[in-house]
Amino acid sequence: MPQPLAGRIALITGASRGIGHATGIALARAGAHVVAVARTVGGLEELDDAVRAAGSAATLVPLDMCDYDGLHRLAGALNERHGRLDALVGNAAIAGVPSPLDHIEPKAWDEAFAVNVTANWHLIRAMDPLLRRSDAGRAVFVTSRAATLARAYWAPYSVSKAALDVLVRTYAAETSSTAVRVNLFDPGATRTRMRAMVMPGEDPMTLPTPDEVAERIVDLCLPGLAETGKLYEFRSGKVLQFMPPA
Repeated sequence: MPQPLAGRIALITGASRGIGHATGIALARAGAHVVAVARTVGGLEELDDAVRAAGSAATLVPLDMCDYDGLHRLAGALNERHGRLDALVGNAAIAGVPSPLDHIEPKAWDEAFAVNVTANWHLIRAMDPLLRRSDAGRAVFVTSRAATLARAYWAPYSVSKAALDVLVRTYAAETSSTAVRVNLFDPGATRTRMRAMVMPGEDPMTLPTPDEVAERIVDLCLPGLAETGKLYEFRSGKVLQFMPPA
């Protein structure tokens, strides 16, 4: 099987389950050394077994995304060990608990922004120098239709995803003249535990699996990808440009 990411270093957050776990395996099958970041050690260990079975290797990083200093320490360690980062997949997110705007606790609001927005800003701050040292640095951030749909009772998730989108669009604009390519990826409804929690009445068998979604994310990590500043919608197959072409 061709391995288009052979010898390349790929970091993914939220790697212990769901889309992140599946993407870690898919990256390994493509030949990448996977740097897997998540809070759940057991999930990381399961990913490590799957990565080894795929014939690759992983660096496991048990880390809370709100440990911003930890993210910067990780960047330092990657710099010392590899001197670069070839692919960054910002996948970690929390959905929170549905609630009317006037009943949302400040702690819940702050947590959604801390994980879904601020952690990704710190990822960019920490990893951008490493991505620029790659001959083809690739950054993919997982978003959601919730960013543009003002759905009742889901404000912390929706508003934080909207903020993430603008963050990523800004990063794409700032790196447009470099070898770094930055894109958003919307998987749509996927058969994950998070989806089951927020949509308990939905039949999961009607949804695509994380494995299906992961293959498309890997495509956005390939060195040959020329596009930047775009939103890829998995379910519709649409590619939306959110940044004027250079």
